[in-house]
Amino acid sequence: MSIFVVLIPARLSSSRLPNKALADIHGKPMVVRVAERARLSKASNVVVATDHIDIQAACEAHGIKAVLTGTDHESGTTRLAEAATILNLADNDCVVNVQGDEPLIEPKLINAVATQLQQSSAPMATAAHLLTDYADFIDANCVKVVLNSQHNALYFSRACIPWPRDLMRNGAEVLPKDIPVYRHIGIYGYRVQFLHQYSGLTPSPLEQAESLEQLRVLWHGFNIAVQITPHAPAAGVDTLTDLERVRASWLNTYK
Repeated sequence: MSIFVVLIPARLSSSRLPNKALADIHGKPMVVRVAERARLSKASNVVVATDHIDIQAACEAHGIKAVLTGTDHESGTTRLAEAATILNLADNDCVVNVQGDEPLIEPKLINAVATQLQQSSAPMATAAHLLTDYADFIDANCVKVVLNSQHNALYFSRACIPWPRDLMRNGAEVLPKDIPVYRHIGIYGYRVQFLHQYSGLTPSPLEQAESLEQLRVLWHGFNIAVQITPHAPAAGVDTLTDLERVRASWLNTYK
């Protein structure tokens, strides 16, 4: 595996859980816990990219490097592009974007996405796992992805894709029999040159309709390589209930 860097976008504002990045998980802020998990991967460096000095200070107090980025970024992707500039990363360097609200992230998943990117000609990579539950298939909060024969993404959607026409026509509430259904996992790898290029791409109508920023990449004709993982990762933190779940899991698993 070639060298790669983990960048963790973390903003202070959060509508459902105020100051989420600084939420305590057994004595350390959540974003620090995320960085500590990322450090267990094969990344050469782990850096938090934040919009607030309080997050930067909290990271540095625990020995985690953090860079201060602008407050007007539309997404974590554009925030990481600025961070890559601050860190003087080369255009051919590889970056893995680990979300700042994923304190249970598996280091093996980070490595797998980095490897997928490095072994592909695509400028961007992500991950997915096999869906086995029909309830997830029809859940709009569960993002699905369909792939081509080279394991590049054809499309991401909140809708049921691929749509098993004959099964659904007959009212069957089951997954397709002859083709796998994959759930998208929100972790991304990028070549730094493409990180900067993404910042200049115009939003696409598909991205706006589905509220999925990765559709901008496909809209503009770029490939996204997809790493298939054997298991679903632990859920991240959006709400106080999620935070309590993660605290309990952390206590039972890591402490």
